[in-house]
Amino acid sequence: MMPEADATQLSPKDPSMPASREAPQDGRPDLSLGTTPDNLGTRFLSRLPPGGPRCVCKLSLNVRHRQDARPNVRRSSLTDGHTLDLSSPEKAEDARPNSPEEALWTTRVDGRVRLRLDPSCPEQPPYTVHRMFYEALDKYGHLHALGFKRQGSWEHITYSQYYLLARKAAKGFLKLGLERTHSVAILGFNSPEWFFSAVGAVFAGGIVTGIYTTSSPETCQYIAHDCRASIIVVDTQKQLEKILKIWGNLPYLKAVVMYREAPAGEVANVHTMEELMRLGDQVPEEDLDAVVSAQQPNQCCVLVYTSGTTGSPKGVMLSQDNITWIARYGSQAGGIQPAEVQQEVVVSYLPLSHIAAQIYDLWTGIQWGAQVCFAEPDALKGSLVHTLREVEPTSHMGVPRVWEKIMERIQEVVAQSGFIRRKMLLWAMSVMLEHNLTCPSSDLKPFTTRLADYLVLAKVRQALGLARCQKNFYGAAPMTAETQRFFLGLNIRLFSGYGLSETSGPHFMSSPCNYRLHSSGKVVPGCRAKLVNQDAEGIGEVCMWGRTVFMGYLNMEDKTREAIDADGWLHSGDLGRLDSDGFLYITGRLKELIITSGGENVPPLPIEEAVKTELPIVSNAMLIGDQRKFLSMLLTLKCTLDPDTSDPTDNLTEQAVEFCRRVGSRASTVSEIVGGKDESVYQAIEEGIQRVNRNAAARPYHIQKWAILERDFSISGGELGPTMKLKRPTVLEKYKDIIESFYLEHKQ
Repeated sequence: MMPEADATQLSPKDPSMPASREAPQDGRPDLSLGTTPDNLGTRFLSRLPPGGPRCVCKLSLNVRHRQDARPNVRRSSLTDGHTLDLSSPEKAEDARPNSPEEALWTTRVDGRVRLRLDPSCPEQPPYTVHRMFYEALDKYGHLHALGFKRQGSWEHITYSQYYLLARKAAKGFLKLGLERTHSVAILGFNSPEWFFSAVGAVFAGGIVTGIYTTSSPETCQYIAHDCRASIIVVDTQKQLEKILKIWGNLPYLKAVVMYREAPAGEVANVHTMEELMRLGDQVPEEDLDAVVSAQQPNQCCVLVYTSGTTGSPKGVMLSQDNITWIARYGSQAGGIQPAEVQQEVVVSYLPLSHIAAQIYDLWTGIQWGAQVCFAEPDALKGSLVHTLREVEPTSHMGVPRVWEKIMERIQEVVAQSGFIRRKMLLWAMSVMLEHNLTCPSSDLKPFTTRLADYLVLAKVRQALGLARCQKNFYGAAPMTAETQRFFLGLNIRLFSGYGLSETSGPHFMSSPCNYRLHSSGKVVPGCRAKLVNQDAEGIGEVCMWGRTVFMGYLNMEDKTREAIDADGWLHSGDLGRLDSDGFLYITGRLKELIITSGGENVPPLPIEEAVKTELPIVSNAMLIGDQRKFLSMLLTLKCTLDPDTSDPTDNLTEQAVEFCRRVGSRASTVSEIVGGKDESVYQAIEEGIQRVNRNAAARPYHIQKWAILERDFSISGGELGPTMKLKRPTVLEKYKDIIESFYLEHKQ
């Protein structure tokens, strides 16, 4: 048992600020733990109150985006004690690439960049992650920061204790030999340990690098070697075995730390989280303070590896300023409230190795004093809804596939309900949908709409655990119109954000105060966006500039030059249009644009979405036709998932079965339809595709051939990435024989 942490051991100053001001003593948070950090995971602090704190967003953002600003290069004296060059887009050419301190990008992990400053942006001088956390202590030190379940009961950690645990982890990493600008890679499910390991890695001068838990040993080896991981933190024996298998090929790796399970046997240089904390006690606080004080806002502190669809993953380098800026202004644009107004409560379950979850769960929480409650590792296999009901979040985020699964589950329950209950729900949803489509910005509802909400829809939201949730977000992939309309019918608006790993997360945001259906919202205050190479319909490539833009790709100069132009604008590779009010609508990707052999440019997403809307039995639709004479399509059918593996099964969902019955088929499995070429289903699908063709802009946009695959797309099958994004090149390769058959038949 380690002795209790003593608050008197902490320096009263923020070491990241030279001649640092004395921390206010009045109202200063109590930094004593009251229990031992090595007891974390068995008994930790007081219980979570039922439902936790609540809040409703009413934040109004009246920041005008100035397109005509002409900022000049100027020197800015920072409160962190450093002076940095700050530049405008127009003056980017002044950067001298051979001067690392002045360039807008770098590919060196120990490099520094010139920060993009725009006069239209809020006045936030650049500062470090440590300073962001340290300043949060004065305001939020006594509040619950992290909630987690142990042996069936909710326990939690305050912000003061969180800060101390992060410092202890930082000192433990230093003791294990973490070198400056080397990484602490984390391979495990979301947990308090993930959070204070990440923050501790930054405090210790290292770089936090998340690795998807679904990664193969080969992928883990590539990332761990590329980021020069000194330490890898894992949660289970399964993940440890991946690292043990590749350790011999990782020259920088010095130790592994485990936090959810204990090692199955004694292994050299493998430590438990409790042992890491005890090692941290051997490092003086002054040593850590010296490391923190040397940090600057324009240095790298986070690496996010893009899952990508082709080639090796790219390491996106994010600076301390990227993190602290987006944690403040990106979240503000989404309507996230500071705890002084009312504490936000969120559930953490999406992979923290993805930029969206890491910014939303980890860094934004520190900035605004949110309470982050961790779901169980099997969240996406069915337990998420139970966590949502217990926690009752005020803000929630899901990738589109998560929202689609919730929709499908509700549809299954409705299909099995009695006649009266089913009709009541369908009536209530139709009334609410009509109101939300005709009066999208009005909170004043007619009597019938309020009655439908009170009698029916409020109970559905409560059953989902979203009764008190005013901000429901989605991102990382496109969402179908069907899904958005379904949730509008439940009076749940789904707010979209748009950004990349390369923009530190959201560069555009929607919010309760800033919303249009199917839009990704408006540009985050202080950032810029433009469309280049626009066509006649105003669609062009989305380019972005501002404090969100990344430092560069680690060790990849050519890729960095492709992404960032000479004026410092990031080219996204995404196609979109901006309406007259500045709302962004994403229409596809440049690389996914299909160019037929006849020279027609065909964006696949609108056609794929139209097919899924016409045919509710279809789960995935992928358009094919690049350099071909005509368009074809691969289809998969909606099926249930294996509760243990989340892999698609052969059994159709209730919605798919209902479709079959409606068209005269008795099929209940995919194999019955595909294997037996079910005439009723195939005919219904053909008719649906013909309806889509009739609505197409021109004949080159018609789908002429299609096939149903025997298995739905999945992560394990390789067709989907970790965030459920379609990996088109993989699908093209995996099903090339079927695809070729479309065009061979045509030649004959």
